[in-house]
Amino acid sequence: MSKQIISTNEAPAAIGTYSQATRQGDTVYISGQIPLNPASMEMIEGAVEEQIHRVFLNLQAICESAGGKLDDILKLNVFLTDMAHFPAVNAIMAEYFSEPYPARAAIGVAALPRDAQVEMDAILGL
Repeated sequence: MSKQIISTNEAPAAIGTYSQATRQGDTVYISGQIPLNPASMEMIEGAVEEQIHRVFLNLQAICESAGGKLDDILKLNVFLTDMAHFPAVNAIMAEYFSEPYPARAAIGVAALPRDAQVEMDAILGL
């Protein structure tokens, strides 16, 4: 079984030595997504809530490119520069996911690429 690369123009292009996602069998590993606008490759303006929405939209685009949807995510990792934003993640996540929710970790970090306030990566099961 060989690794397949997943890529879409509807999510930000990889800006380093990684792929948007890789697929092995029925499992897709989605790289960390920050709130970049895929068309401009610029960070979106606005509050952390806007950044969270953009990250979920980026994840959704990659899931769809792989033949799945957000609700197929088995594991979601959320990285926040301020854990005070965790309630916003929960509220916004409920707009994009339905039960049963994926397994999840929330990790407080000192900094993220391009001064993002949130980054998420995921494992998708198809």
